[in-house]
Amino acid sequence: MPAGLIALALGGFGIGLTEFVIMGLLPEVAADFHVSEASAGWFISGYALSVTVGALLVTAAVTRLPRKPVLMGLLVLFIAGNFLSAIADNYSAMLLGRIVAALCHGAFFGIGSVVAASLVPAHKKAGAIAIMFTGLTAANVLGVPFGTLLGQNFGWRSTFWAITVIGVVALLGIAFMVPKASTEPTKGLRSELGAFTSGQVWLSIIVTILGFGGMFGAFTYIAFTLTEVSGFESGAVPWLLVLFGGGLFVGNFLGGKAADKALDRSLIVILAGLVVVLVFFALTASSSIATLVSLALMGGFGFATVPGLQMRVMHFASTAPTLASGANIGAFNLGNALGAWLGGVTITAGLGYTSPIWAGAGITVAALLVMIAAAAAAKRGGAAAPASTPDVEREPDGATVA
Repeated sequence: MPAGLIALALGGFGIGLTEFVIMGLLPEVAADFHVSEASAGWFISGYALSVTVGALLVTAAVTRLPRKPVLMGLLVLFIAGNFLSAIADNYSAMLLGRIVAALCHGAFFGIGSVVAASLVPAHKKAGAIAIMFTGLTAANVLGVPFGTLLGQNFGWRSTFWAITVIGVVALLGIAFMVPKASTEPTKGLRSELGAFTSGQVWLSIIVTILGFGGMFGAFTYIAFTLTEVSGFESGAVPWLLVLFGGGLFVGNFLGGKAADKALDRSLIVILAGLVVVLVFFALTASSSIATLVSLALMGGFGFATVPGLQMRVMHFASTAPTLASGANIGAFNLGNALGAWLGGVTITAGLGYTSPIWAGAGITVAALLVMIAAAAAAKRGGAAAPASTPDVEREPDGATVA
């Protein structure tokens, strides 16, 4: 395994932790700032919307810059945002810290996906992307549960101090482990924008928004579902999130393997499975045993789509994949915001703490229908997505550049 993939995964770990750990601490943060559950949800949806904006604007701004310094600069922004969150003394200051940290997210994973794919042969590209996202899943398996436990015992600010330190370690990892030869700049903004003339790129992005929105519609308010519906104590939430994180880890790995074999077919099967899991969860959330099963499966099916969807966008944007890759990362987080918003709407409407799960199931059905239509259209047009992303270009000096 190229050492650069480990460094990218390390950066993904830090960024994934800052994105997801807030969910386990949402009750504590809401109580500290004296705001409602829906208002506290903006620490999640606001972050996600900022990722969407940053994925497009930040990535576009750095397309002609060498990728390694860009990745390092993005991590500096990440560190600053989490530092602001750790010292925030009011709701607005906390939200500002979340927004600053979020601006690096989309560009980091978007550019990192292209760099990861450039480090391996064509038939292993989805797997390489999955390895980079392993940092994100590891953040859920290890970081989120222990970060939640840390915040519950020593105050939620201690968690953000810890994330700040992790960001520094990730920065050093990128500096010393990502090879310079794999981080050359792209051809330019005009070339990158040309990728968006592909209808399949847009269909893939829509599936990303809806598919991830479905999972996050269910997961954003999971701490309330677990304590108010399933009957678990608040102290059990960190350990229950281990199940969800384990599902993410396994789903990411298997999803990458499946995407390298049969991309569109695997995405259709995974999305259909996620619909079934969410409906099952909504119907059985009052059962503690069924909830344990649902948490693991929701994480597994929900994250199994990530390497495949990222690879699909990069395939149909093959001439200039960097901005399209970043846009798709933004789409994941736009889906997060959509799911969090709809979940908040259903709770505010008095529909109970299982209503976000039903909302998530509905959004995922829409994702499945769009994915089926996209696969059919690609097949009719003779441009069906292959089992790997396109071959990388070779620069005159021999460096591989996606």
